[in-house]
Amino acid sequence: MSSGSPIQIPGRLPLLLTHEGVLLPGSTMRTSVDSARNLQLVRSRLLKGTSLQSTILGVIPNTPDPASDAADLPPLHRIGTAALAVQVVGSNWPKPHYTLLVTGLCRFQIVQLLKERPYPVAQVEQLDRLEEFPSTLQTREELGELSEQFYKYAVQLVEMLDMSVPAVAKLRRLLDSLDRKLGAICRAVAVKVAEGQHREAKLERAEAAEAEGGELSDDAEPQPVSDSGAAGLALPPEMPILIDLHALKDILGPPMYEMEVSERLSQPGVAIGLAWTPLGGEIMFVEASRMDGEGQLTLTGQLGDVMKESAHLAISWLRSNAKKYHLTNASGSFDLLDNTDIHLHFPAGAVTKDGPSAGVTIVTCLASLFSGRLVRSDVAMTGEITLRGLVLPVGGIKDKVLAAHRAGLKRVILPQRNEKDLEEIPGNVRRDLSFVTASCLDEVLNAAFDGGFSVKARPGLVNSKL
Repeated sequence: MSSGSPIQIPGRLPLLLTHEGVLLPGSTMRTSVDSARNLQLVRSRLLKGTSLQSTILGVIPNTPDPASDAADLPPLHRIGTAALAVQVVGSNWPKPHYTLLVTGLCRFQIVQLLKERPYPVAQVEQLDRLEEFPSTLQTREELGELSEQFYKYAVQLVEMLDMSVPAVAKLRRLLDSLDRKLGAICRAVAVKVAEGQHREAKLERAEAAEAEGGELSDDAEPQPVSDSGAAGLALPPEMPILIDLHALKDILGPPMYEMEVSERLSQPGVAIGLAWTPLGGEIMFVEASRMDGEGQLTLTGQLGDVMKESAHLAISWLRSNAKKYHLTNASGSFDLLDNTDIHLHFPAGAVTKDGPSAGVTIVTCLASLFSGRLVRSDVAMTGEITLRGLVLPVGGIKDKVLAAHRAGLKRVILPQRNEKDLEEIPGNVRRDLSFVTASCLDEVLNAAFDGGFSVKARPGLVNSKL
């Protein structure tokens, strides 16, 4: 196709089922292929011997391919993206699979599924057009040099700083950990290369002995590949060792840290705040529980004086507005501390926490505890409060929003007077998040709970126009 000409896709497309993300027209995505139908599609339509065929695929999002080709297909997402496969890399580590690099062309709609086996094929209707334009790609050498320079200068910068500062020491540990993990990957690759050379040497000796009509000795007998599915994997000659998600998990083990947002917010009395640290923004869980007692407030988690004051402000505001929101303790009293103790905890107790930005999170956490309602699991918030329920501006908005984005959250509640700071947020991050700016705690609570946090009507009151 010539530059500037509209892209026309065929009326019938083989379908690649994926659940790793949505491919947009004009963008590029790398996807792993390890299920039965997707493997058949790659072998039959993309690879011919050792060359990559120029075949347009239909990439279907949010549709996992069943592990067995005997299983029926799940309901297909009706809208997909026509894509051109620009690279296919195969690997037998730790099991046979391919990694595809595909570029999106345009969207289409499935009109009719024509067949399901050995891979799905559908009749499609093109929904939009995409003008072809030339792309520019940086070379791998440039990326390699850039990563080496980054590590070199980062180490030099850290060595110039005071290692007695906890944040600096933590940064150095992160760099050392990165260095060790890269070393582990390189050693694993070296082992694979050595194993491949050893296997090739055995095969060469076996072929030479067979040509001479001799018998093979025990030590020269070639060993079969352990994975039964490896024999059918069509691999390009001199295939590079690909370090993808499968290989990384096999080399480094399972992830050391996991985002546990939805699990942590599965019961009332938990909310997510946003904190600033010298290393950037972080999400911060706030947990609350209540028990029979004498009206005491317990705070744990190595809190500074400012956060302790925020906690006392939060409980005082809730006690003064308990009737308004119909918040009661276990005995049904609007005095939330009547024969009730409250325990507020900020996990990660080994890290000292302080600063004027946790007020709105503490109020939301306690409102969830006394109302019995769950805070939305996709919401994080930051902002300080006053005794009258106003929300005050805070600092570090950019780093805090980036932390929420990394954690996969979708809504961020900010002080209204921090709205101007949103201009510093990268455009792709702003598009993925929805922002709620609040000037008072009423607005914060309405945004933090599904269906809002409405004021309870007081019985016996009659509106009058007099």
